[in-house]
Parts: sequence; C-alpha cells; structure tokens
Amino acid sequence: MIDIQPDISLSNYAEALRKGKVIAFPTETVYGLGADAWNADAVARIFHLKGRPPDNPLIVHVNSIEMAGSLAAEISEDARRLMNRFWPGPLALILPKRPEVLDIVTAGLPTVAIRMPDHPIPLRLIEEAGPIAAPSANTSGRPSPTRVEHVRQDFGAEVPVIEGGSCQYGLESTVLDLSIRPYTILRPGHITQSELEQELHQPVRLISSHSTNFTDLSGNTPRSPGMKYTHYAPDARVRWMQPHELPLPDDLTRSTLYLLHRIRPNSAPYPETDQLIHYRENYTEMGRDLYDRFRMADLNRFAEIAIEPFTDSNEAVEALLNRIRKAIGD
Repeated sequence: MIDIQPDISLSNYAEALRKGKVIAFPTETVYGLGADAWNADAVARIFHLKGRPPDNPLIVHVNSIEMAGSLAAEISEDARRLMNRFWPGPLALILPKRPEVLDIVTAGLPTVAIRMPDHPIPLRLIEEAGPIAAPSANTSGRPSPTRVEHVRQDFGAEVPVIEGGSCQYGLESTVLDLSIRPYTILRPGHITQSELEQELHQPVRLISSHSTNFTDLSGNTPRSPGMKYTHYAPDARVRWMQPHELPLPDDLTRSTLYLLHRIRPNSAPYPETDQLIHYRENYTEMGRDLYDRFRMADLNRFAEIAIEPFTDSNEAVEALLNRIRKAIGD
C-alpha cells in the first residue's frame, strides 16, 4: 500500500463528503465517484451524474473489517478469512446486508458489496468521512477512468477530483458473491479464481466472460456492478482482429487502432506506432493500459479498435476478456 503524509486538502474533501457532496478519487483499480454511503440524496447524485440505471448496485468502500461489520448482517468465517488475506486490495465481497443499509446503494437487493481499497487517499477519506459508496468515476457505459484526465473528460468541472496519478491495476476489482453457495465470482479482476479457492479450500464458481447478465432470483436486478449493461466502451467500435489481419503487415487501415499481445517466435518485432501497440504477452500492462487506449482512440479519432484474439482463456487474461467482451457487446 502507498503511504502519504496527512494533507489538509484531503480533510477538505472528507468534509465535502460529510456535507453530501460527490467527489472523485483514485484507487488502486480505477478512479471512483464517491458519496457518503449513509446519505441517500448524495448517493442519488452519483446515479444522476453517471446516468447510471437505478438497478445497478454500488460497492461500498471501507477501511477496516470492523467498518464492514456496520454494513454486513454477518461476516462469516470465510468472509473474514478473505478479508484478512486480500484486504486492503482489489476484492469486493457480496454479503447479506444490515437493514439500515440504503436500498439505493444495493438496488433493493438484500446484499451489499463491500471492499477495502489499497490506496492511501480513499482510506484517509473513509477514516474521516465513514464508508463511501463509489462506482467508477465515468459516465455509464464509458471506459472506466484510470487517470485524472479521464474523469475530467466525462465530468469537466462538475465533479471535484483528487489527483492520484495512474491507477496500479487499471481494471475494476474482483467481485465475489458470498451470500449464496456455491460462492461465485460475478466480475473477474486482479484476484483470481485459484487464489480464492486456495484461501477458502473449496471450489469457487466463475461467471463466464461471455455472460452479460447474472441477476437475482427475480431475474431483474444484477447482483454486481458491471453485469447487466454494455460497459467499458469507447465511441470507437471495438472488435476482434480477423485472421487475414494477422500477423499484420504493411498496410494498416488508417482509421483502426490495433492492439496485439502474442509473441511469435522467429518473427520480426512489430514497429510500434501510435496506431499499433504490441504488449508481448504482458497482460498486466495490457490491463493497466486498456481503458486509456480506448479513450485515446476517441481523442485521436480512430473509427475502430481491433484487438488480437486470445487463443486460450486463462486466469492471466480472464479480467481482460471480460472487459473487452463487454466493450464489444459479446
């Protein structure tokens, strides 16, 4: 976890949260758009600013297991084991909620998603202002923000934003539903299925990257952010590269941004340009970079983004696949 010295300006932002304001702040995953989780009007402002459907629940950010206990009706032994192992970090846990947790935060579900971010700025804000309900700080459907400029692209001066540099991971947290069995990963992220299974000593289900909808028992409300709607999409069309475009070449379509990742033994390296990016199987870098590339494509007026298909799905690319397929609309 990054360490920072106390800063009076953070106290000012915390005071704004206590007064019902909405602010944007960095985390290790993406920038969040936060409000006091106990203030219904402030949380409603998040939905208004983002244009977010009201049936899309939010994640509540805390700075301790004890604070999580003020939101969850019960913290099971399994939940506590995961909190002790992965918090602070990019893991949100869905647990049965206490009655006082606001329905607007949970989209009326009997559960609440909770996580402890691994970044000093939100932890300091939470220490002073209490739990913060916060989705990503972008307008709904757009690529999540990983730099302060991305937040300003979507909200301008309407939302105060705390500068925190580029986000460490660049993809949203893993979301694990512990409210029903089998435990289920509803959104893949940096914390993988095998890591969770190793800690829990039991199988964990993973919703496929092809899934676009995983709802509650009524079939209406998604149990986790990022499930029901098209997400993470730039204005440019996102598509998979076609076989005839590989291994690429000398004639690139001028209006297309190409994102490659495979290493091809005995082939000459691709000459990287602003139009052709090759990640050389560095999927951590590709994940950290993805939303920034999506946004840069729009700024540079590319009509489409062509991404090299993944020949096999594995944990190293599961979160990437999930976000790319959501952007494509697969």
